[in-house]
Amino acid sequence: MEFKPITIIASFILILFLITLSWTDYKTYRLPNKLTFPLMLFGLLNGYITNKAIESFIGLILGYLIFFSLEHFYKVIKNKDAIGRGDAKLLAVGGAWCGWIGLPYIILIASSAGLIAVLLFKKYLLKSNGHIPFGPFFSIGHSFGLDHECLHLMKLIIF
Repeated sequence: MEFKPITIIASFILILFLITLSWTDYKTYRLPNKLTFPLMLFGLLNGYITNKAIESFIGLILGYLIFFSLEHFYKVIKNKDAIGRGDAKLLAVGGAWCGWIGLPYIILIASSAGLIAVLLFKKYLLKSNGHIPFGPFFSIGHSFGLDHECLHLMKLIIF
């Protein structure tokens, strides 16, 4: 399998940002715009370079709207916050990088990883307020949802 330099560089940029975002979310329950917005831009640029610009743009918009809608509806029904806006932005990042077709896989993998982690490591993840940092699980979903040839290289590096 041939790895093109541009996809290798793009994959490393994504991994570095996802690691940073995961750690930040775990420690602070925040996914800063200064990290999520550049990833959205890089994802759209990656989509343009790989001739998947439309899929990336639709994925970015749809990814954001899915979690923004969930956040809004939950707040209307329960009158309290449950999903942070950073999670919506991070799903938008996944849509930009993986295209709209990757969103269900990202959500499925992230939710499954989150559920397993909470069941196994409840005392480390659940704080007194009952919040769970979901960014690390989105990062896992992103890494499995990538749709380019560097996915195999990333799996070798990470795992």
